[in-house]
Amino acid sequence: MKTLITTLTVLLLSITLLESNAIAQENRDLQYFRAPDKTGLNVFETNKDEDIDFDGLKVRIGGSNTLQFQGITQSGSFDELPDLIPNFNLATSNLDFDVQLHNGLRMHLRTYLSSRHHSEAWVKGGYMQVDRLDFIQEGFMSELMDKVTIKVGHMQVNYGDTHFRRSDNGQAIFNPFVGNYIMDSFTTEVAGEVYFQSNGFLVMLGLTNGKLNQSTFDADVNTRASIVGKIGYDKQINEDFRFRLTGSLYTTGQSAGLNLYTGDRAGARYYDVFEANRMSGRIGPDFSIRGVGGEMTAIMINPFIKYQGLEFFGVFENASGNALNGESSRTYNQYAGELIYRFGANENIYLGGRYNVVKGEQRAGNDIEVERFNIGGGWFLTNNVLAKIEYVKQTYDGFPTGNLLENGEFSGIMLEAVISF
Repeated sequence: MKTLITTLTVLLLSITLLESNAIAQENRDLQYFRAPDKTGLNVFETNKDEDIDFDGLKVRIGGSNTLQFQGITQSGSFDELPDLIPNFNLATSNLDFDVQLHNGLRMHLRTYLSSRHHSEAWVKGGYMQVDRLDFIQEGFMSELMDKVTIKVGHMQVNYGDTHFRRSDNGQAIFNPFVGNYIMDSFTTEVAGEVYFQSNGFLVMLGLTNGKLNQSTFDADVNTRASIVGKIGYDKQINEDFRFRLTGSLYTTGQSAGLNLYTGDRAGARYYDVFEANRMSGRIGPDFSIRGVGGEMTAIMINPFIKYQGLEFFGVFENASGNALNGESSRTYNQYAGELIYRFGANENIYLGGRYNVVKGEQRAGNDIEVERFNIGGGWFLTNNVLAKIEYVKQTYDGFPTGNLLENGEFSGIMLEAVISF
């Protein structure tokens, strides 16, 4: 317990010093923009309500930094599992540029300065968001653009609602826990998305080129375009109660490599559990084979309910697909539920739990089940600084004899400190 308290104190002091050295920027509000601090919690798609006037080109420089202390142990039937020792993980950092180019015209660019997967800085991606067409002519199609948004870029596609609550490398202030979901849907592809929002109703249709790494070289397997869609309802019913329900689709008929569950190049949060690669602790359907390719259709349904300080977020996800070598279609299902209670001044403290399970059929025909339970809480020291603590336990069942994950289990304490501005 003394070690735990000492470690948490070090984390809090570190991020407080980081915040004190951050460069203050005046008038940082942008149009149709999700704030990267506590005020951006439970914001999903940016809505069409806007009271910020355009007064010229504006550049907003922001960033985030995250550090964890990991105290996890692992066990299983595999004979040569390495011992994990309590220690700090590699700090991860993001650099963001958000630019107001014109009235209702905004650009976003994110660079990973440090991440688990790469030692060098590299661009995650970016996009242009169009909420007004005043750059063509003032007031051009304004009645239509009161309800329509257009996004174009090499960007994270809007499949499901989990990506609005996940940790994106250094940006972890929206995630109430340390890890993302077991089957973590995240991919950055060249895409275009069109949104229609009216009276709480949301419809989105998008098209991507299906590629994570962009190239014009002829490949052994041609990648066809992928379709992404979402329909939902999101309404603040009264001062105390908000209700949101969405359904999402991502489908591709042919791809050299299906990236929806392998596209997070920044890496997972539970370091080195069972395997020392960036995806440790996660499970993907593995529908494609290198040089052969695959096809896949995934759907996700997400309810979100918030009553005063109590909020529930749920996940039902079904992914089915197969490699293009004649194998039969296989299916993976993911279920999850989060219950969070936020309290204190401006809800700056929270406690909660998350249950997450993935069930699916591997290529060899065996049925697997991966189950995770998180319980923890957090404290917003300021809108820009968050300290978290959680207990996590994850078990693996159904993996064949001799597999690294056979009867696997890891559990322990995670501490995480986040600064985002």
